[in-house]
Amino acid sequence: MLLTILCFTGCGNLSYDMAYHVDYDVSSFNVVSRQDTRTAVPFAANLCVTTGNVMEEDGPDMSLAGAAALFGLDEKKVIYAKNVHERLQPASLTKVMTALVALENGQLNQTLTATNAVNITESGAVLCGLKSGDTMTLDQALRILLVYSSNDVAMMIAENIGGSVEHFVEMMNAKAHSLGATNTNFMNPHGLTDSEHYTTAYDLYLIFKEAIKYETFNEIIHMSSYQTVFYDKDGKEKAFDKQTTNLYLRGNYQSPANVTVIGGKTGTTNAAGNCLILLSRDENGSPYISVILRAEGGEALYNGMQELLGEIHK
Repeated sequence: MLLTILCFTGCGNLSYDMAYHVDYDVSSFNVVSRQDTRTAVPFAANLCVTTGNVMEEDGPDMSLAGAAALFGLDEKKVIYAKNVHERLQPASLTKVMTALVALENGQLNQTLTATNAVNITESGAVLCGLKSGDTMTLDQALRILLVYSSNDVAMMIAENIGGSVEHFVEMMNAKAHSLGATNTNFMNPHGLTDSEHYTTAYDLYLIFKEAIKYETFNEIIHMSSYQTVFYDKDGKEKAFDKQTTNLYLRGNYQSPANVTVIGGKTGTTNAAGNCLILLSRDENGSPYISVILRAEGGEALYNGMQELLGEIHK
């Protein structure tokens, strides 16, 4: 088979070379059989692609962010990109992949049971307050995971869906690889600090784009708060009532005119800085994914996101 060069013109003006072999899990081509013919189909045919920065002189000021990007999904266009392939810690943006793997491999009505794996002692870690023996459904757990960013719930999901936390993390990495997120390596399901736990702004776009295919995921990331009741090991009720960590949905920030923030995921640790990924739509309903990693504080994060969203139909 001849080796060809695939040029991506819809998202930037850069060519992209990648070795091809029919046995590769991820390649610039997928080979499919149609009526005894073999047709090369671009792996990234429906993706925004860039190999470097995409910036205009009068574009957003991202000097206080480690990486940032804005992707137009309908046009398959990279509107803005800064350091999108730099490996950085994602903090709780990790939980997008946790939710995606859980949605693919679990049932919303299945009951999860907490073990001692939920005992997280890292200072400042957001916790739901789970104890060994506590139970809730996967549907409840996903809402607490994405709305409140609870780290102990992430561990409970991982152990119940994967059989063990370690196997669930293997599932996360396998899923990332299948999506082409090859600059990603997860070490845990919550995003608390680990030097070998990293991803990129571009890989997060790939992961988030896959997650928003699920109606449940879209519903949850749009919630401004969540209230529920789960149970301890003796069957006694435990109440949960928290607001979202997303300040757009809480009304602290208003998106630019003609842009609606649907929802997203926040993340913050000392090592990762302040992080945010969003799904937004313009006045025509066209979707956009925006992401910022390693912003220097919450104000820099949201001010930077405002500038990114302002690039929509500029």
